[in-house]
Amino acid sequence: MLEPSSSTDAQAQIAQLQALLSERERRIRVLEEALRLMRVEKYGASREKLGEAPGQRGLFNEAEAAVEILEAAGVEATLIATPLRDDKAPAKSPGRKALPAHLPRIEVRHELPAIERVCGCGAALQEIGAETSEQLDIIPAKIHVIRHVRPKYACAHCHVGVKIAPVPAQILPRSNVSSRFLAHLITSKFVDGLPFYRLQTVLARHEVAMPRGTQAAVTINAHAPVVPLLNLMDERMRASGYIRIDETPVQVLKSEANGTQQWMWVRVAGPPGQRLILFDHDPSRSAQVAARLLESASGYVQSDGYAAYDAVAASSQLTHVGCFAHARRRFFEAVQALPRSEQKRNTAAHEIVRRIDALYAIEREIKHLSDEERRHARQTRAAPLLDALHTFTKSLQGQTLTSGKLGEALAYLHKQWAKLIRYVDDGRIAIDTNLAENAIRPFARGRRAWLFADSVKGAKASAAFFSLVETA
Repeated sequence: MLEPSSSTDAQAQIAQLQALLSERERRIRVLEEALRLMRVEKYGASREKLGEAPGQRGLFNEAEAAVEILEAAGVEATLIATPLRDDKAPAKSPGRKALPAHLPRIEVRHELPAIERVCGCGAALQEIGAETSEQLDIIPAKIHVIRHVRPKYACAHCHVGVKIAPVPAQILPRSNVSSRFLAHLITSKFVDGLPFYRLQTVLARHEVAMPRGTQAAVTINAHAPVVPLLNLMDERMRASGYIRIDETPVQVLKSEANGTQQWMWVRVAGPPGQRLILFDHDPSRSAQVAARLLESASGYVQSDGYAAYDAVAASSQLTHVGCFAHARRRFFEAVQALPRSEQKRNTAAHEIVRRIDALYAIEREIKHLSDEERRHARQTRAAPLLDALHTFTKSLQGQTLTSGKLGEALAYLHKQWAKLIRYVDDGRIAIDTNLAENAIRPFARGRRAWLFADSVKGAKASAAFFSLVETA
């Protein structure tokens, strides 16, 4: 029989071991979640789409209340990655599609030889119709040299002065590449995502030697002439009243500031059909950069959860709006972090994704309304869903592992909540910053091909031309 003191020590030791075991179990769960997310990131589908659990309606908790809310709002929750995209693509008609009607047609007639256009009776055959088929053809790029000849004129009697036509206006006056060649270079690099070394190979097939260093120099020198246009775009953006902003890393090899990893900032403003997209390179991701890009702006600024924008919005008297796409993505990651056997069950993460998707369903229905009509629809239809979502997520906080993916998603949602719901108060404001992320996508796609910028001047030129081609 143990002494009382020994029994107390044993109980304390057991409690200590149980606490240690609980901590290790918690740590294992967190690491397992991280491992599953890494596998999904590497091997899984990129589209953020959930499926319903077999034989279930898809609501996790408070099912009756949620159904009543959705029915009262007249919407049905759908589970799609880009919530503003249509649920179903139009059905494709069978058979080969007709070639585009706007393309010019070159007719090639295939005649019978004259000897075969005579009947056996000796009479000439008459044309009674024709069978027509079409093929898509392409003429490979043709490179030629434009030779500018400017005749000189002088008076043979008085011998006073020589007259000559002025040099045609060029973006790069002293360069031996035309404006059209420069446009092709910029389109290939910044629209098609071809690195300069590949363009060098393409030109070599035409027996034209243009090293990538020359191509880079031409592109950098073309930056200065377009600065006035970029400044005008910047002025209009700051006066727009609503700016969406985001940033993405870019590697710059030759730089004295902040190492090689630097940043490309993107701002988006303007109504549909008059969209302005501006890229800006900066070595830093600090709040000072955001303050510079938003200086003298007014109205709304919309961003992800990056904390630097909070202070900038407050000091600039801007109304800061959050992004529901970022909040949704965190809960979708919480679903992906679950064991495979639980991913098709109705969990809290599934339910929150569905409730957010119900908000997006409303946005799809009202996107063609006026700003005031859209605001009214959000006040009457989206506001009750938001209140129910907030209540539901608050009830989960006390029973959720804070260090797990669901706990992190809930913490993000509640921290950003005041900014997330501001879109309801103004019909001009979008529910998310997807437009800014979509503007970054061509840059990110090109970055996978050319990997880095060689110099700061090159990065700034890239920002300028991405601004022009994305806006265009």
